Amino acid sequence: MGELQGTLFSPDFNHSVVIEARPERLSSDAGALLVRDLTDRLGLPALAGKHLDDPRDPDRISHPFIELLRTWVLLLVHGWTDQNDVALLRHDPVLRLAVSTRKGDSPLRPSDGRIPDELCSQSTLSRLLYVLSGEENEAGLARIVRQVVVPFLGSRRQEATLDLDSFPHVVHGHQPGTAYNAHYHARCFHPLVASIEGRFFLGGQLRAGNVHTADGGLDFALPILRWLKTFIPRVWLRADAGFPAPSFLDTLEHEDFPYVCRLRSNAALDRLAAPFLSRPPGRPPAEGRTWFHELSYRAATWSRARRVILVVLERPDEQQHLFLDHFFLLTSASPDEESPEALLDRYRQRGTAEADFGAFKTTLHATLSSAPRPKAHYRDLPVSGAYHEPDTFAANQAKLLLALLAANILSAGAHLLSRDDKVRMSRERFRVLLLKTAARVLLSGRRVTIVIEAARAHLWQRFRSALVALHPARGSPLLHALPVQP
Repeated sequence: MGELQGTLFSPDFNHSVVIEARPERLSSDAGALLVRDLTDRLGLPALAGKHLDDPRDPDRISHPFIELLRTWVLLLVHGWTDQNDVALLRHDPVLRLAVSTRKGDSPLRPSDGRIPDELCSQSTLSRLLYVLSGEENEAGLARIVRQVVVPFLGSRRQEATLDLDSFPHVVHGHQPGTAYNAHYHARCFHPLVASIEGRFFLGGQLRAGNVHTADGGLDFALPILRWLKTFIPRVWLRADAGFPAPSFLDTLEHEDFPYVCRLRSNAALDRLAAPFLSRPPGRPPAEGRTWFHELSYRAATWSRARRVILVVLERPDEQQHLFLDHFFLLTSASPDEESPEALLDRYRQRGTAEADFGAFKTTLHATLSSAPRPKAHYRDLPVSGAYHEPDTFAANQAKLLLALLAANILSAGAHLLSRDDKVRMSRERFRVLLLKTAARVLLSGRRVTIVIEAARAHLWQRFRSALVALHPARGSPLLHALPVQP
């Protein structure tokens, strides 16, 4: 009788196959255990305790703050980007083990009192979001985003390059702060992001959808640059043509942050470039050529003349030998510090960062959908007293930072798993290869056994070896030696 009750159906293509549902402890996200180990070794619990404040009454809560934060991050890391997904996963045994602060098998055993037997609800996650959207917690969350990746930046590095960029986050609806952007032909937010090595994000700032690319860029990037300089002697900034405003350039030069930016063409620059845009006599080589020309240029709004590199490109296959392509690079580095060839090579590495921005949007699917929803009733009872509408724009900013934190954790895991490979592993491939592992959870006495498919065992062992070599999880002096955010 029980077997009949568990039978769901047989697929049409083969009636010898029977689909059954049984109340077993199964999970498709066994990699959550590895992510929990990784986040602990990166110091997430200590960072959360230092930088985030839980304003809730301790006598009236069921889920500790760190468990709620882990829940949100783990869901994002595993691709569960909708808050409602937590309802489907509330009884997932592996996620319950990975989230819980309790030891032994107690997260999977029935409990007495207010200790929860399952993951939190969607409404609890929403309340966490509004807690994180407070001004101090938002700043603390931004610090956590960049501090968790410090072990991967290298303590003996002499130079680093920070990429600054913006991208459209298209939405469907009228969330506060969204607007129609004529450049992207869509209603969107227009956030700023900063990354390093085309792999790790060091910050993100949500902005209205119709602001200019450079709006708020200096105030956003400067604290990150100063933080990097506390442990990396020379920090470059790399940006596209939308950012070089006069105050932006003056401040970077005053604080000794070298930069390389694309510079938009204009009539004055075209006149300077004109003498260099003639092809030399003779048949051009099949592979094309590149020429560099040093220019000195001062825009009307600039405080002084600056070094501009004219890059002239010959692309025979694309241009059919008819004309030369060219563009301008603006830099504060002198010719002795950075040759034109090295400067172009540095700028072209920006392509890696831009590709990573696109991969972030594809892999994390950050749903910035918080919108005002005035409540007339709560738990079927009329709302009494004044209703204080939450700041949904700030909630979306917190969502963006949580997505960047999840992206950094995925990048850290992919780096550990593929550190001996020649090809960099993407976040999505790391998730599919390692995190999306099926498992059965067995309870015997006080022991919890996680049974995974044997085909992925070597990946788990490889990741575990790399994780153990990262640094000790507890009591490590290296943790205290990491840069801290004041």
